[in-house]
Amino acid sequence: MAFQVAYHTDIGIKKKTNQDGLLLKTAKTPAGEIGLFIICDGMGGLSHGELASATVIRGMSGWFDNDLPELLETGIAEHEIPARLEERIRDLNTKILEYGEASNIKLGTTITALLILQKQYYILQIGDSRAYSITDHLVKLTEDQTLVERELQRGNITAEQARIDPRRNVLLQCVGATKDINVVTTSGQLESRSMFMLCTDGFYHEITEEEMLTNLNPQHFTNEITMKEKLVQLVELAKERQETDNISILLAKKEA
Repeated sequence: MAFQVAYHTDIGIKKKTNQDGLLLKTAKTPAGEIGLFIICDGMGGLSHGELASATVIRGMSGWFDNDLPELLETGIAEHEIPARLEERIRDLNTKILEYGEASNIKLGTTITALLILQKQYYILQIGDSRAYSITDHLVKLTEDQTLVERELQRGNITAEQARIDPRRNVLLQCVGATKDINVVTTSGQLESRSMFMLCTDGFYHEITEEEMLTNLNPQHFTNEITMKEKLVQLVELAKERQETDNISILLAKKEA
């Protein structure tokens, strides 16, 4: 098996619906296994946030199943594929925005997408759902597109102040809210024994990076069952610490 994957999502202790969305897709190609892993955090009253995140998940799933095979068959250069994925995100942004305007409602969703192609990974992100890599150390691979993160980068607040700032959920970017979006794309080479973690803010607000590294060190995982068990434990811990948001986390580990 080329990938070890696990995920867990929880409605949390307060909300009536779970507006998070997750996607885990893998496929075999002549050049090896590839994977697309996505986490979304929907926003909007009633079921609107759930609709936004589900729309993105369905759209990205269709891209992986239908568009990506066609791209690979044409012999497209690997480094050009993330731009095609970004095009799909922009199309989905337009779709959700037009629906919201027609229905006179506001809705949107974050997206953090991890695309693994052979020896390279690509991350496409809008919002504040995060991606990390975990080996014997933990590295945050994304920057939150939030008001508080911007204030932190400008030196107006400290990291400790940012952690408890009441504005920490104020997004500067999300899919479906505005016509112009800033899709941030990063890339890197896969490291031996490395594992990726995607999570919504409901997870990382209450679980420290030290706890992430201690509990999710990929050297501790021999199978997907143990990965899942640890995710459930950490989500329950976040709930014990009174996290009121939906909580979602996804792990993807490529086998050597």
